[in-house]
Amino acid sequence: MRLLRSPRLATVLLVVICICAFHTTSAIDIPLEVLGHINIEQLPTITAQSPSTLIAFPFDESFPVICEAKGNPEPEFRWTKNDQEFDPFLDPRLMKEENSGTFVIPNNGNLTEYQGTYRCYASNKLGIAISKEIEFIVPNVPKFPKETLDPVVVEEGQPFTLKCDPPNGIPPLQIYWMTINLQHIEQDQRVSVGLNGDLYFSHAVEKDSRRDYCCFASFPRIRTIVQKTAMSVIVRTRKSDSSENANAILERKPSLLTPPGGKSEIQLVKGEDLNLECIAEGFPTPQVEWMKMGHKFPSKVRFENHGKLVIVPRAEQEDSGKYMCKAKNPLGEVQHTFTVTVEEPPEWVFEPESQLSMIGSDVHIKCSASGIPQPTTTWRVNGGPLQESPARNRRVIGDTIVIHNAQVSDSAVYQCEASNRHGTILSNANIMIMNLQPMILTSEGEEYSVVERKRVTMHCKVFSSPPSTITWSKDDSPESVHGPRFTVHENGSLKIYNVERGDTGQYTCLAKNTEGSSAINAMLYVKDPTRIVVAPEDQRILIGTTAQLSCLAEYDKSFSNDFELLWEKDDMEIALNYTENSRYFVENGVFHIMNVSHSDQGVYTCVAKTPADQDVASALLMVLDVPDAPENLVLSDRKGRNVTLKWVPGDDHNSSTTEFVIEYEESHWEPSNWKELLRVPGNRNSAELRLNGNVNYCFRVSAVNAVGTGRPSEATERYKTPPEAPDRNPENIRIEGHLPHEMDIKWEPLLPIEHNGPSLEYKVSYRRQDVEEDWKEHTVKRHSFVVRNTPTFVPYEIKIQAKNRQGFGPEPKLVTGYSGEDSFFWICPQEVTSVPSAAPDDVAVEVMNSSVVKVSWTRVHKDKLHGHLGGYRISWWRLRSLLDSKKSPGDKHTLAVPGDKNRATVPILTPFSEYSLIVMTFNGRGNGPGSHPVNFKTPEGVPEKNHDFRVTDVQRHTVSLVWKPPLEPNGILIGYLLKYHLINDTEEVGPLQTVDISKPETTTWILRDLEPLSKYKFYLCSCTTVGCGPDVSDECTTTLETSLASIHGGISTKGWFIGLMCAIALLTLIVLIACFVNRNKGGKYSVKEKEDLHPDVESQGMNDDTFCEYSDNDEKPLKGSQHSLSREIKAVESGDSLVDYGDEDAQFNEDGSFIGEYAGRKEKRASAEIKATIQTPA
Repeated sequence: MRLLRSPRLATVLLVVICICAFHTTSAIDIPLEVLGHINIEQLPTITAQSPSTLIAFPFDESFPVICEAKGNPEPEFRWTKNDQEFDPFLDPRLMKEENSGTFVIPNNGNLTEYQGTYRCYASNKLGIAISKEIEFIVPNVPKFPKETLDPVVVEEGQPFTLKCDPPNGIPPLQIYWMTINLQHIEQDQRVSVGLNGDLYFSHAVEKDSRRDYCCFASFPRIRTIVQKTAMSVIVRTRKSDSSENANAILERKPSLLTPPGGKSEIQLVKGEDLNLECIAEGFPTPQVEWMKMGHKFPSKVRFENHGKLVIVPRAEQEDSGKYMCKAKNPLGEVQHTFTVTVEEPPEWVFEPESQLSMIGSDVHIKCSASGIPQPTTTWRVNGGPLQESPARNRRVIGDTIVIHNAQVSDSAVYQCEASNRHGTILSNANIMIMNLQPMILTSEGEEYSVVERKRVTMHCKVFSSPPSTITWSKDDSPESVHGPRFTVHENGSLKIYNVERGDTGQYTCLAKNTEGSSAINAMLYVKDPTRIVVAPEDQRILIGTTAQLSCLAEYDKSFSNDFELLWEKDDMEIALNYTENSRYFVENGVFHIMNVSHSDQGVYTCVAKTPADQDVASALLMVLDVPDAPENLVLSDRKGRNVTLKWVPGDDHNSSTTEFVIEYEESHWEPSNWKELLRVPGNRNSAELRLNGNVNYCFRVSAVNAVGTGRPSEATERYKTPPEAPDRNPENIRIEGHLPHEMDIKWEPLLPIEHNGPSLEYKVSYRRQDVEEDWKEHTVKRHSFVVRNTPTFVPYEIKIQAKNRQGFGPEPKLVTGYSGEDSFFWICPQEVTSVPSAAPDDVAVEVMNSSVVKVSWTRVHKDKLHGHLGGYRISWWRLRSLLDSKKSPGDKHTLAVPGDKNRATVPILTPFSEYSLIVMTFNGRGNGPGSHPVNFKTPEGVPEKNHDFRVTDVQRHTVSLVWKPPLEPNGILIGYLLKYHLINDTEEVGPLQTVDISKPETTTWILRDLEPLSKYKFYLCSCTTVGCGPDVSDECTTTLETSLASIHGGISTKGWFIGLMCAIALLTLIVLIACFVNRNKGGKYSVKEKEDLHPDVESQGMNDDTFCEYSDNDEKPLKGSQHSLSREIKAVESGDSLVDYGDEDAQFNEDGSFIGEYAGRKEKRASAEIKATIQTPA
């Protein structure tokens, strides 16, 4: 006998044993720790075996038949084949390994000689274990017989069946009916394939005639398809030219082609699919109905083959019962009843268990199985029938073997086998009879750590026979631990619940039986619990930014070297490699995620871990981003210029979509330029679009959320709207009269996309408003039109209507405008001009506060305007300060009030002053006459800043301060408020000290008791009864020592020096007064004041403020030339333009600034204008 070995065989055996192990017998496992101390014999145990059926597929290289076992001594193996001894070593073709029962059948040559049922026996001197029966099947290659088939001849309308009769083979079997060209035979209510593979025809029709009906049988497991000889069908049609029913098929009631008869019985094994089939013939084609008698069909039932097949997957006991099929047509019906019985293969109710028993004990081996039909149970001992190995102390009582007063010689392997017609199950039970003193397999001196209020298990694994009694004690105490917190399990382990600090100590496990005792010690340490004190918090983070999750923990100090702080994302640990490219790092207990992306969203868990326990805390990180682009844009409900746009919103990335922006692009006027068409709320996914005509549109949609606007979607297909008449007419119509006897009409043209069709034009219609006349109409393509030969400054009604080839736009609105104003040429001052001829009346001033007044007046009648009203102009000037009784008029200021208003607010006045004010109206040609002047006074205010505040003398403890009174006290000064405090280089300040100086004539002050070598900051403000003005400040640092000048007295304190300075000041004052008086000699100011207070209508065009004045619509003053007979005379506008300040009717430019400017003229410019006024008449 030759032993065949090779590396390839070893590999095959290893893989086969790992993969193909089907059943392992329960056994008594003697721990290796025990075997290391003493040699204990063990019964053989089957550890791996082949499945019950082995099929020799032709494409496999070899077929291993597995049998592996363990035992002490090592088991020996033998085989039986078909209940006859079989030795694999005697066959040189088989491959075999030492110390193994497995052999391998190679796939070379004839395999049929190995076909049969095998069983493996593993034996040593203690007993024999056996495997299940293993059936080795060598399938034949299925073939259809070679035969010659006669054509099937059938009358039209008659049923017929084409037999397949597939060959036997390895299931599953699949049947296909096709033509020679591999085209499937079409199946329907009339034609179908049965479960047996036959092709059934309910009734024949002429198109069934063909010569190539082929049945193909497919065996997927052996990768084989075989074809039956082609069959021919000839259908004889019913032809009778004399009959009205030529080619008519005779109707008949149904009958069943399969199954035959009225009832049948079906048996199947639990877990298999239940297939019930009824195929009927008749004309018209019968319809098949199903029912389960007395029950409803379960939900798992499927109906296939056009209702002729019922499939109940994975049949259970409740699927047993009676089923009925019924085939119907208008002529009648036929039915068939199925009685279904679901049977079961054997299953263990109580599988025999291996036992280790002491000598002299009673051993009970129980074996019980169930199945339908009820299985037959057979006992074996060491592989042989029980009755062939009699024993006086052994009896069989029902399903149990009882061994009384068992001895070592009663050790054996008992087999229980249960079988019925659906299968066999086998179980080996190793019965070991022996006595052994306790052996504790757990190591001595184990250490356990646990935190307070947790539980701990200390192990004490014991092997002995008979079983040992195990007790635990603490700290050498003679008493066992006890109480509700302590539990000793059957395996010897001690579990302590709700551990306390006092549980720390040494514990002893003691195992005892009749043969002796054994003990080990273990140490228990109770630790502080691990606790996360700063937990990560849920965050909503913007994509691309850095997320930070904090986590700090407390733990027992003894775990300093073993503590770990880990981070997990969605229960997967995050690897922190701290490389340059890593986006994750932990610093000072903070977990950083750089450049956050969508994939970073999830649940992050901080795990604080010690060998004794751990604590966890989680936070949800949500990544915010702009929404994804909408998808699947569809244009629907296309009705001319109306269309519905639908879309599927993209992911909003955790920030709800607030709105969708719909944009359009058209291919004619501005191709590739996307413009916004519409916005819809974020809870909608469609929009009704109202479009312009004659435009080739395409659309796209973008979503908006709190983060921003997302990418736009893909564009839709193009949609061309039909042309229509314009939807609207031009807007912003302006009527201007730049020249006399002309009216210039301009308007804002329609956008190209608003044309709605080709050939856009404008119909201009106009007529005088003050007389009855017909409309005059003109059609133009541009967006302006000039009406000539009009009367001067008369009202007209104008309307402008858009039109294209499709027609006119809607009826236009009427607009009123005026023709051109008068022109004039300079002749002399006495000639009538076109400026307004009347001044406003009832001018009143209401003082609001110290710097603002409200002015009101009565409007000038339109007949006195002589043109378009430009607005009103307010002029005012300061007469004097109320601190000074002498009047010295100041600069003149002007405020322009556009439009037809009768009130305005005058700002920025000087408090505690007397003012004079006039109001005049103006049109496009200039100012009208001024109103009678109105004088008013402003109340006291707070002073301006003090002049020239500074530090003059700095000593160790004192500082001298000097200042000048404010240039504009804005009232009667009542004193000064001086404040100071310590500061340092970082501007940190000490407490603020305050000095109230009640004498207004004081201009110097000495601060005493200051800190030496310290930096101080000083603040000074002037005060009236209204309040104190703004601060001025200075700072200095006190010295370390007092200066010599301070000790011996400086020159500034000498009497002669003070007298000299006073004389110089008095002389300077006298010179200044003389110059001032000389300059005012000649009454320049009085002349100017007189002209301002009493403006003359006839000379209005010549005065400074109104000389032939003309301003554009923005009321900006234009500088013109001097006298001219050929042009309009334009003069310098002396006043500046300012809209109502603080008035509810004030107007502003688009940038929010006042219309015009507000500023006073300089004194030098005022003098020049006065001089020019005097010289003009000359």
